[in-house]
Amino acid sequence: MNNEQRNEIIKASWEMHSLVERGYLSHTAAQGEHEWLEKQRILLADMAIHLLQTSLNPGEIELEKLKNNLHAILTISDQFLPYAGLKGVTENIYK
Repeated sequence: MNNEQRNEIIKASWEMHSLVERGYLSHTAAQGEHEWLEKQRILLADMAIHLLQTSLNPGEIELEKLKNNLHAILTISDQFLPYAGLKGVTENIYK
């Protein structure tokens, strides 16, 4: 994949990010656990878009951004897969 292709994908991802972020900000999650988890799903999508951007950004991958992306994704995902111990995995990301 060349840099032009990478930049096209990243540009499109910012449009998706804007839509996802608006959905997150407009979601109240004030009605109970189900609504909270729905809002967390939207946040997970937002973090996945950031991981896409970090992964495809031309040049060397920025390891601090990658660590932050993975930490956020694992932390949010832990709510959906509590038996997997994903939150515990995040402890090793910053070593």
